[in-house]
Amino acid sequence: MITGKDIIVVGIQAWDIEIGSNCKNIALEFAKHNRVLYVNPPMTRAVMRSQKDKINIQKRIRIKNGEEDDLVEIESNLWNLYPKSLVESINSIPINFIFNSLNKRNSTVFAKDIQKAISRLGFKDVILFNDSSMFLGLHLKDLLKPKVYAYYMRDYLVKVPYWQKHGERIEPQLIKKADVVLTNSEFFEDFCKQYNQHSYMVGQGCDVSLFNDEDNSIKIADEFKNIPSPIFGYVGSLTSLRLDIELLEFIASQKKDWSIVLVGPEDEDFKKSKLHTMSNVYFLGSKDALDLPNYVKGFDVTTNPQLKNNLTIGNYPRKIDEYLAMGKPVVATTTKTMQMFKEHVYLADSKEDYVSLIDKALSENTSERIKNRIEYAKSHTWENNVKAIYEAIIKSTKHSIKWD
Repeated sequence: MITGKDIIVVGIQAWDIEIGSNCKNIALEFAKHNRVLYVNPPMTRAVMRSQKDKINIQKRIRIKNGEEDDLVEIESNLWNLYPKSLVESINSIPINFIFNSLNKRNSTVFAKDIQKAISRLGFKDVILFNDSSMFLGLHLKDLLKPKVYAYYMRDYLVKVPYWQKHGERIEPQLIKKADVVLTNSEFFEDFCKQYNQHSYMVGQGCDVSLFNDEDNSIKIADEFKNIPSPIFGYVGSLTSLRLDIELLEFIASQKKDWSIVLVGPEDEDFKKSKLHTMSNVYFLGSKDALDLPNYVKGFDVTTNPQLKNNLTIGNYPRKIDEYLAMGKPVVATTTKTMQMFKEHVYLADSKEDYVSLIDKALSENTSERIKNRIEYAKSHTWENNVKAIYEAIIKSTKHSIKWD
């Protein structure tokens, strides 16, 4: 446990982001026993010009102009910094040494805003926690001189086109610089250990309280009244970058006595897919996050039909914890990360495996298995996740820092 310290959190997601964020959950947990400054990514000059009519950009323009405070107290021990300074959009620059020079300039501008907030808050001997900000984060250890610099890798961003151009050479440099590297999967741990021996898999936190149905208080969504059982279901973004459309089509064609229910927004590939012509496939559309338990409860067997590619290979799917928190049987694609769930999830290596495991999952759905799934999901709390983060930081720095 680390207590009574000053922690700065930087990353690629602002505090006012509309979707859930690992980084925000971790910051909230840090703030239970430490003072925490959560730093939003700085605004780029190009975004300020092109998106000036958006509400969140207008707010940042007011802050830049000194019309609103850049440092906001969110709750006790937790502040949010909106950097006033603009940085330049440089990712399209093809020449490495020019990109490197401008990236260092961006980092310096960013660090000055952070340093001003450090002075205002009276932070000392800070722990700097960087959530995936590989470009701006490359020079922050040198510029801010933290007591500990921790880099958090939780997604294979360098396989995403925006980050790939410069990220494949820069992220390893940052990993080498860090005092400790934290990951949420064994795949990323193995990757990072190539560059830094102080790399640790710390697991993943998940707030499953919304999916707690032990008192049977969650009601099945009304749409299920017209959908025949048994039901094989998925909740989440329906994107062909991560999900196997052909697999779903195969399952629907082989399990005609089952209803395949998909809940979430569709990309163009899903909208054009054969799934929309299949009578036992139901698309229920986007739903409010607070309503998702009502849909998961309507499933007899749940799934995460991932493709195996660079985007998913090390991915930790939080939806698995949410399914398990409701005691639901899960059939999912085998990946290295999913091996940690193997005692509670049916793992498929092929589309034929999916078909056979769906029946097996339903037939073996005993009260004891349901109870074990729920208890396992409960163990993946943000409290336990941050505890593992603290342990990794202390272990990595025990020879250079005396922790209380």
